[in-house]
Amino acid sequence: MTSAMHSVSCTAVVIHDGKVLAIRRADDGRWVPPGGVMELEETPGECVEREVREETGLKVRPVRLTGIYKNIPLSVVSLAFLCELESGELTTASEETAEARWLNLDEAEAMMPEARWIRVADAVQENAVPFVRVHDGSALLPG
Repeated sequence: MTSAMHSVSCTAVVIHDGKVLAIRRADDGRWVPPGGVMELEETPGECVEREVREETGLKVRPVRLTGIYKNIPLSVVSLAFLCELESGELTTASEETAEARWLNLDEAEAMMPEARWIRVADAVQENAVPFVRVHDGSALLPG
C-alpha cells in the first residue's frame, strides 16, 4: 500500500497601517498573500520570512499562527501566520511575483479568491484560535 504525501506551505498575512500585503502571482494572475512551500531544513517561521523577502523585498516577523488550510485537489497544507512589517521597500523581487502592493481589506476581499481571502479575514480576528479550513484552490469546502 502506498501512502499519499502532502506538500506544506506557509502564508504570510502582513497588516500595516490598516492594509494587507498582497502579490499578483505571475503564473495565474491571482492576488494572494505572499507565501510558498516550506523547505526541508527550515521552520515555518523561517519559511514565512523567506517567502515574503523573496516575493516582496520586505522583512517581516511572524506573530502568531492564525489558520491551517488544506487544498484538497493539490494535497497542499498551508500554515497561515499574522506577521508584522519590520523593514524594507516593497518590490517585485521574484519571478513568481508579477506585482506587489498594499490593499485595504475591502480591495483584498474583492480581488482575492475566497480560499486566499479567508486567510486574511481569519488573521485579523483578534485573539482567535487558529482556524482549520479546506478548499478546492478557489472556494471553501464544507468540513
